[in-house]
Amino acid sequence: MTLKLKLLACVLLAVQQVCAQDVRIGVLGLFRPRRIALGTEAGQALIIHTRTVQGTEKSFTLERSSGPATAEISVYGDGLMLRIGDQSLRISELHASSRRNGAADFTLAIREKISRRYRGVLEIKAVAGILLPVVRMDLETAVASVIQAESAPDTPLEALQAQAVATRSYLVAARGRHRDFDFCDTTHCQFLREPPPPESIASHAAVATRGLVLAYQRHTVAAMFTRSCGGRTRTPQEVGLSSQGYPYFSAVCEYCLRHPSHWVRHLAQADAAGINLREPTEASRLDIDRRLGWDAVPSNDFMARRDAKGVILEGTGQGHGIGLCQSGAKAMAQSGATFREILEHYYPNTTLLNTHLAADLSDAMVR
Repeated sequence: MTLKLKLLACVLLAVQQVCAQDVRIGVLGLFRPRRIALGTEAGQALIIHTRTVQGTEKSFTLERSSGPATAEISVYGDGLMLRIGDQSLRISELHASSRRNGAADFTLAIREKISRRYRGVLEIKAVAGILLPVVRMDLETAVASVIQAESAPDTPLEALQAQAVATRSYLVAARGRHRDFDFCDTTHCQFLREPPPPESIASHAAVATRGLVLAYQRHTVAAMFTRSCGGRTRTPQEVGLSSQGYPYFSAVCEYCLRHPSHWVRHLAQADAAGINLREPTEASRLDIDRRLGWDAVPSNDFMARRDAKGVILEGTGQGHGIGLCQSGAKAMAQSGATFREILEHYYPNTTLLNTHLAADLSDAMVR
């Protein structure tokens, strides 16, 4: 077998995983919206494609220079109500894109709560009386958006590049985490906000690592990461999670050993009832966080003791402690480590695959 054939055999599975370069992100779900305002960006046209409840198709254009620039979508029975200017139309579904049916820049706003900008193709439907906006965006746009949202502003480029590879690997390997879309925009999947400008360091990190993913035994790794590991990264089994292909070998984090992130929380007896205080799992921690707030129990690394008022938790770290430690990666980059060295440290026994190179090789073999 020639070298090209051997290489092709090793990367074929990874290539298949990234053939689809778009990801579908469910956005603004935490707000459970019943009404959303859709707006276009200056100098751009946004084409709204709809299907009426009678089954006919109708299109509208949002463009600031020549007509209405905003539309309102609200829940109406089992479907939607679309309002543009003085027009109102009952519809069953909505899609919004550029004139060429591709990605467009647009904003979604929930009155008196939030307004956010996106780039992609928008789909909106009603599910159980709630609007479900889904943005289909280019993989690299999603990677840059996650880097911007998940990373501290002073993070060095090499650490951001390590984050980019981890994020891309997760988006490639963990598709389908939700029934109606691939990923949500919260920490349940990966924190995602507005796409950063092209000149930003987050965009540079995504571009510099374009196509690179982590692989273990020829499969792309759904790479997890954590804010601060407390001095040692954990395996999924330690916090009650399945490994899903990659075992996440525990790694010592020198920075967090020297600079542990300490925290203390006081929980009422009733609030602490659902957590195993001797062997806490990620599921039990998240259950409390969902009820009391996402910082109620910052990590799984803690000691518990009871007092007259309830339970006192004293711990270190932030997050589940699995995979890339962002605090440790930042410190490694500041000390001169490359993004490859950072990834080798936090994801032992993985390899880096360039999916674009693999795809080019596959095409060459076909020719």
